[in-house]
Amino acid sequence: MSLQMELEHGRKALIVRLKGELDHHTADVVKSRMEDAIVSGDVRNVILSLRDLSFMDSSGLGVILGRYKQITAKGGKMVVCDVSPAVYRLFELSGLFKIVSVQENEKSAISSLEAV
Repeated sequence: MSLQMELEHGRKALIVRLKGELDHHTADVVKSRMEDAIVSGDVRNVILSLRDLSFMDSSGLGVILGRYKQITAKGGKMVVCDVSPAVYRLFELSGLFKIVSVQENEKSAISSLEAV
């Protein structure tokens, strides 16, 4: 299965919706598209919606961690939402939830940024 990626520039953040599999085959595309959107759109906050993400490996974790560092270097925040149980477990094992905020859905993620 491949990966589909939707980018939406909202008022508060860049919303990135991933559908399919984020693995070593698709990680470079996600990395470059997110980097370009963050730089060209002068983005300070990112919401990563993983509702339709069916699989992620360590390459995906690397992409997320790299964009987290890019956003926090600009004084921004990254919020992850709609995480499936399998991907949630991967986040737990990797320790990513210790640094990245997680919310139940996009609406909650947007609200969490309004407090920033």
